[in-house]
Amino acid sequence: MDGGGNSVKEKIIDIITEILQVPEGTVTESTRIEDLEEWDSLAQVLIIGELESRLGIVIPLEDAEEMTGVADFLARL
Repeated sequence: MDGGGNSVKEKIIDIITEILQVPEGTVTESTRIEDLEEWDSLAQVLIIGELESRLGIVIPLEDAEEMTGVADFLARL
């Protein structure tokens, strides 16, 4: 297995965990927005901003509105 792709996945999960301020391990690849009360529309905007500034992942606003969980962010890789 190539560790490179993994580390970006881990970084995305770490960023989401950090912004939501939930315990490490709470956010996984299968976590959906409705699973966590902390994941509201403001958190969504903050997550997208951090992904862009830290990782260079650009997510257009209209796409962001359709994203339902971590898997949608990982699909952008």
